Amino acid sequence: MNASHDAGLAGARRYPATIPDYLEHLKRALAGADPALVQDALYDAEEYLRSELAENPGRSEAEVIASVASSYGAPDEVADIYRDTEVRVQTALQPPKPRASRSALAKFFGVALEPRTYAALFYMLLSIATGVFYFTWVVTGVSLSLGLSVLIIGIPFLILFFGSVRVLSLVEGRLVEAMLGERMPRRPRYATSNAPLLERIMKMFVDPRTWATMLYMLLMLPLGIVYFTVVVTALATSLSLVAAPVLLVLVEAGAFTIEGLQVAGAEDLPWTWPLIALAGIALLFVTLHLVRGIGRLHGQLAKHMLVKSGTQHAV
Repeated sequence: MNASHDAGLAGARRYPATIPDYLEHLKRALAGADPALVQDALYDAEEYLRSELAENPGRSEAEVIASVASSYGAPDEVADIYRDTEVRVQTALQPPKPRASRSALAKFFGVALEPRTYAALFYMLLSIATGVFYFTWVVTGVSLSLGLSVLIIGIPFLILFFGSVRVLSLVEGRLVEAMLGERMPRRPRYATSNAPLLERIMKMFVDPRTWATMLYMLLMLPLGIVYFTVVVTALATSLSLVAAPVLLVLVEAGAFTIEGLQVAGAEDLPWTWPLIALAGIALLFVTLHLVRGIGRLHGQLAKHMLVKSGTQHAV
């Protein structure tokens, strides 16, 4: 009886004694992994362990962790599972890689066949709307928080505003991952812990990611204007260059007339029309490559401001 009891205690010592220790071990085991993956893993682990602890009020954290370790796993085992699952999911979601033997010309025109190109294009067009919303939300929230700070209602309003910023950060992350392909958190940072409420609120205020998120939301307005302007201008110019020679041919053929249409030298230099169309096509594909490049850069910016500054787990 004593021997088996000692063996059980010895087995329990292999695992962390508290939930914060378990999470710290898990974070160390995930060192070098994507910050978004680390956040998701910490959220899932803490939610599971605290739910098990709540269902067993008469047992200590060490006993609960030791009892669930066989089903949920030790920190190193959980880290390996998340790494393997992430690799399989990302491999399944990625489009087939193009053959390395493709020529430079095929790569140049192949951008039109990639779904991610049009997702990034839509994100850049949408960014002017999201930028206006984010900018208005932050400016209004900060202004009202400062204005109401002299009243007792100002404190709960400020807390709600900071909480809404975290929710919007998660929403923006889902947009970035879906349209730009950058891995973003799929779980919020777990806020429930044994720390006093006031301490948890203060940690939210001093968390660098909270302030980085608000800065990101303010930057989204000028970035959204730039993105929208670049896309609309480039697409309008390229499509106009492609369509203009076609319209000129139809007008010259008498298919229809456009009142007030004047093209200097168009009748004398018809051989330039195909060149104009080719220039428009080339500009269109250059625009698509530019969209892909901006999409990748913005995904990195979002990852840095919405995730990396807050990868430390809040206890």
